[in-house]
Amino acid sequence: MGARARTVYRCTECGAEHPKWAGRCDACSEWNTLVEEVAAPRAVAGAATRRKGGVGSFGSGGRVVETPRVGDISGSESHRIKSGITEFDFVLGGGIVPGSLVLVGGEPGIGKSTMLLQVAAELEQRGSRTLYVSGEESALQVKLRADRLGASALRVSLMGETLLETILATAESNPPAVMVVDSIQTVFTGDLEGAPGNVGQVRECAARLMRFAKDRGVAVLLVGHVTKGGGIAGPKTLEHIVDTVLYFEGESSLDHRVLRATKNRFGSVDEIGVFRMTERGLVPVENPSALFLGNHQGHHASGSAITALIEGTRPVLIEVQALAAKAGFGTPQRVTTGFDARRLALILAVLERRAGLAFSSLDVFLNVVGGARLQEPAGDLAVAAALASSVHDRPLDAHALFIGEIGLGGEIRPVSQIERRLAEAAKMGMKHAYVSDRAVPARSPKHLKVVGLSSLADLFKAVAS
Repeated sequence: MGARARTVYRCTECGAEHPKWAGRCDACSEWNTLVEEVAAPRAVAGAATRRKGGVGSFGSGGRVVETPRVGDISGSESHRIKSGITEFDFVLGGGIVPGSLVLVGGEPGIGKSTMLLQVAAELEQRGSRTLYVSGEESALQVKLRADRLGASALRVSLMGETLLETILATAESNPPAVMVVDSIQTVFTGDLEGAPGNVGQVRECAARLMRFAKDRGVAVLLVGHVTKGGGIAGPKTLEHIVDTVLYFEGESSLDHRVLRATKNRFGSVDEIGVFRMTERGLVPVENPSALFLGNHQGHHASGSAITALIEGTRPVLIEVQALAAKAGFGTPQRVTTGFDARRLALILAVLERRAGLAFSSLDVFLNVVGGARLQEPAGDLAVAAALASSVHDRPLDAHALFIGEIGLGGEIRPVSQIERRLAEAAKMGMKHAYVSDRAVPARSPKHLKVVGLSSLADLFKAVAS
């Protein structure tokens, strides 16, 4: 065994280097920010003396490399590896790029391992060799999951190992097209003393896997745990090291999962892929609007409205439900699921001041159906319509769509990509669409009547007529 690499302790806040661990950084005075990492090789003896010899001595410690022009570099995006799982390839921007490092994060039990084993199985079936490195589960546990996924999953090469040097040596001997590491928090290198999962180990292992991926052209898919705050466990620099960051989202009580790209060097960000969890793994859902709407059109209770949001490049129709009830005691409640509570407070204030709806003595509950998240202001109009419908206990048209941002003056403002939202609404059978009068397109989709509104007063008049 070779000599152990020299390590130092570096501050994650200011980057100052320390020879040994301390509770507080001497440079920035922050506490508990020192992490162990492998130090750069020491300068050779006499380098400082040679550095005085002139300009040419600056390169004495390195080597001269070729610098080709960008246009001379061969390769194209057409060489992406198709996994065969349409929604997974869509989120990645068209498939897996050889030599890329992809990080897949999500809550425990959300389906990360199932998804990546399915990807490995599909790749094997298509002739791309894969290596599945399991550091958390035993070989038997992985086999039991593979039995449920089908015969192709049984052909995936499996390696139960957590020592990084062994993983890389095995992959070097017979390089696969794609390597899955489940998970990065269980892998460690013998060059660092820290336990697997600490900041130094996670960062160093990810950096070495990145170098391996780039040097050998092997796509590496990493599984990452999620902290209580919703971020991927480990240093934030882990997300900077990798090429793509995917988050697997979903409620344990629901049968669908959402795969969301938050960083992608080879495609668009904020794309989503929707899957349904079944006994035989995750099945792609090609029409998310139908999933999130469910049986809305057969339900006519008050307080329900439909809007269209844009997830990356994909328009999705979702249902917003509101309930305003008399407060039982004390300060009225404001409870939201899938919607920003501060945005709800703003809309309630506008409705009370500009539309004469009193909420000061009412509890307000707002829910975005299906576990979706409504983050863009295009859903303001649907929220306002649902709240007004609940207060007056009058159901809205089940075939109506509400798209628009609400200003503090009660005006309805236009939102982007209105044509794509309306086209999706027409495809899903919507009959009416209420939008800002400044956003009415020159040509509306067939069988969809677009109504332009300038204020909340116009909305209530149009809905009541």
